[in-house]
Amino acid sequence: MKPRLVLACLTTTNVVARARAEFDAIICSGPDDMTVPEATAAATAHRADGILFANTLPLTEAAIAGLPDSVRVLATSSVGYDHVDVAAARARGIMVTNTPGVLDECTADHAMMLLLAAARRGIEYDRIMRQGWRYRIGQGDLLGVRVTGKRVGILGMGRIGRAFARRARGFDMQVLYHGRSRLPPELEQGATYFADFHAMLPHCDFLSIHAPGGPATDRMVDARALSLLPEGAVLVNVARGSLVDEDALLAALRSGRLFAAGLDVFRDEPDFDLRFAALDNVVLSPHIGSATRETRDAMGFRALDNIAAVLANRPAIDPLWRD
Repeated sequence: MKPRLVLACLTTTNVVARARAEFDAIICSGPDDMTVPEATAAATAHRADGILFANTLPLTEAAIAGLPDSVRVLATSSVGYDHVDVAAARARGIMVTNTPGVLDECTADHAMMLLLAAARRGIEYDRIMRQGWRYRIGQGDLLGVRVTGKRVGILGMGRIGRAFARRARGFDMQVLYHGRSRLPPELEQGATYFADFHAMLPHCDFLSIHAPGGPATDRMVDARALSLLPEGAVLVNVARGSLVDEDALLAALRSGRLFAAGLDVFRDEPDFDLRFAALDNVVLSPHIGSATRETRDAMGFRALDNIAAVLANRPAIDPLWRD
């Protein structure tokens, strides 16, 4: 008998096909990902052994308490897991896994795209062309900010942060970083470590955010942090919207204190603050940094691999808690 699975999020056709082939699966059919009540009802009716989901499913302590006893593994198709109460799952003996490693490169690509588009006023240039152009642009008009040779500070030097640093070095950027601890030299690759986040900020022409979400980093980039950046700096966030005080960021962008920002994540998703959409100096994308065919397949496959391992009584590949 195949193990029973609830696939609670919309995903690629390849992941769906594998889920159907290897599991007795209930598949989310949309138009949206399952809600907590929907996923709980499906898991209960199906006596599911595992649930595959994304960061759209907030598995709080109460939500986990409502899951049927049949559930043995929760696999989020994401690196971040601040939407899961891992301690509550552990207390019930439910393994929780994520998908580190498989989305680093594409997310770092997206961060660099946002950085370049923000620095070089990509939104404004595109709008001019779509409106027909037909007028002269002087050499003093519509000037962006040079990227090559500048200093970029990275908040969070995990796998994605390091992948972004490799791209920044391709533009001869000086890499600075802050994290919970200093990296070994072979991972640091010449980057300058700052144990104090605020001490790094005055040296950053660009700030790229790659730290995890959660209470410890909530609004870490606040009005004070933004005030410490050099005037005319550019901010990029592909991590979690919770790291940024959005009111403070809006004020800094409106005043010109920041030249521009590139944002893929927001405090409230998908109902993001529409005040950002009114600004020409913000490049926006809908939390889609890992959205390539190859990476989304790899994420779903990794989640299925984790589920299969746990249900076969093997160690999880990417456990978020250990005995």
